[in-house]
Amino acid sequence: MKLHRNLVFAVIDALNLIFNENEYADKVVQKVLKFDKRWGARDRGFIAETTYEMVRYKRLYAEIAEVKAPFSRSDLFRMWAVWAILKGIKLPDWKQIEPTPERRIKGKFDELSQIRKFREAIPDWIDDLGEKALGDKLWTEELAKLNEPAEVILRTNTLRTTKEELRKALLDENIVAEPIKGYPSALKLVERANVFVTQAFKNGMFEVQDASSQLVAEFLDIEPGQRVVDTCAGAGGKSLHLAALMENKGQLISMDIYGSKLKELKRRARRNGAHNIEVREIDSTKVYKKLYGSADRVLIDAPCTGLGVLRRNPDSKWKMQPEFLAKIIKTQHEIIRNYSKIVKPGGKMVYATCSILPEENSHQVQSFLKSEEGKDFTLIKDKKIYASKSGYDGFYMALLEKKI
Repeated sequence: MKLHRNLVFAVIDALNLIFNENEYADKVVQKVLKFDKRWGARDRGFIAETTYEMVRYKRLYAEIAEVKAPFSRSDLFRMWAVWAILKGIKLPDWKQIEPTPERRIKGKFDELSQIRKFREAIPDWIDDLGEKALGDKLWTEELAKLNEPAEVILRTNTLRTTKEELRKALLDENIVAEPIKGYPSALKLVERANVFVTQAFKNGMFEVQDASSQLVAEFLDIEPGQRVVDTCAGAGGKSLHLAALMENKGQLISMDIYGSKLKELKRRARRNGAHNIEVREIDSTKVYKKLYGSADRVLIDAPCTGLGVLRRNPDSKWKMQPEFLAKIIKTQHEIIRNYSKIVKPGGKMVYATCSILPEENSHQVQSFLKSEEGKDFTLIKDKKIYASKSGYDGFYMALLEKKI
């Protein structure tokens, strides 16, 4: 493999922003890919994939390179050299790259690969937490899977097209996508491609959404014509799915505390042809209190640690601090108690997270059911999704019904 200096330098620039400036990996990669308009798909792929892999395995590469944060530019080059040697890439004769002891690097890699927290590159505290919550075997399997790059999964927008028509439209644009058994609207790309530039995307025929995430809206047991409230809608991935399941009939209220995310949802809804969505920014408790006792269905896609989606956001494991877990558990506790009051008697609610920790999931639901606010609810079913078992993101969802 021939290495181009400007591509490797772009990776180093990206790592500096992610590791030292604490910027988000996905935003940094988007920014860095705009540095040079002449870069083709292969060049861009090299930058994005190398950056993500080095973010994923930061702890392992830093340990082998014997460097510590904050990383100087020469530290980052040393880490990159470790990555290259482990990939079997011949190092170029550049002044930025010091003589690199290949045998020692490979020997150190073999030694550290025996220790899970180095092999899977995870902070000690998350490793301890995961093992305690899931047990040694499942946690080890889960971590290995969460370090694999995520596949590109599309959700067919049934307001605009069918899965088969979408497949054909993508094929016309030289993109091969296959259905996934057990996921009604999902298509999986056979090879990575930038689907956002396709005519099919511009025509609102699909959204990019992981297969596990696509199960959440379906779990809510929606019927067209109902009043549905998505309480933590964000930029609206699940709201758009709900609108499609509702066939644009009835009322879908999408709420969030961030107005900027709701603006993005409005834009996406227009492209999707989702007309029954009404957005409401939660700028005071009045916004949701007005809805108490009025909704047939309520979705609480709660904020969480995101430990189930590390494949997509590998930098979050380095940004997260132990105190964040306690804080987010408290937030979830309050959210489920406040927003459950929106469900009318006989109505249903889904509590969901993209975490795999029981304290954010089943423990929250059990605690809620024992509370004053939860006493009229019954747990109908819940679902724990592990990446190591499903091949897709880690998720949790619980369907609860309110007594009449």
